[in-house]
Amino acid sequence: MGVLRLQLPTDPRWVNIVEKNIEEILTDHAWCEQKAATNAITIITNNSEHQDLVKDLLALAKEEIDHFEQVHNIIIKRGLKLGRERKDDYVNELYQYMKKSGDGSRVSGLVERLLFSAMIEARSCERFKVLSENIKDEELSVFYRELMESEAGHYTTFITYARKYGKGIDVEKRWREWLEFEESIITNYGKGETIHG
Repeated sequence: MGVLRLQLPTDPRWVNIVEKNIEEILTDHAWCEQKAATNAITIITNNSEHQDLVKDLLALAKEEIDHFEQVHNIIIKRGLKLGRERKDDYVNELYQYMKKSGDGSRVSGLVERLLFSAMIEARSCERFKVLSENIKDEELSVFYRELMESEAGHYTTFITYARKYGKGIDVEKRWREWLEFEESIITNYGKGETIHG
């Protein structure tokens, strides 16, 4: 958990739930990647004056769409179907926290969106690690190990830009508050065959 600073680890027994419905976890995961790409594009749209941010988040969005395609290819290869987009209660709770946490300024809005994004990437990275180390399916074990490394990079990107553009905001203090909030809600998750469920 070290670098990610998450307060509560995922119980490895969550993987036992996942293994009972591989189609569901893959569908959920595919949509998580699509939403991550959309989120990066939204940040670009609202903060286009930051050239370096735009450049890096364009690369990140492309990577997320590539991950979506990789998951979709696994689904097809296994003769499964990509189901409809799933509601993500965990992300929705983080989103509500973000919405009520800013002070209304553009800087605060950007920092909150970046920390919201970093939080999702951190937990996704941790979940991919748990999957890679515990799932019996060898192909998926290797796949999730590779994605874990990518998600760690995305987490770092979001945190780095929050620090860079968070002028007048104690970003470290704010990140600790995000970690505490995430700890307070994560106990409700890890019981379903979804990435955050």
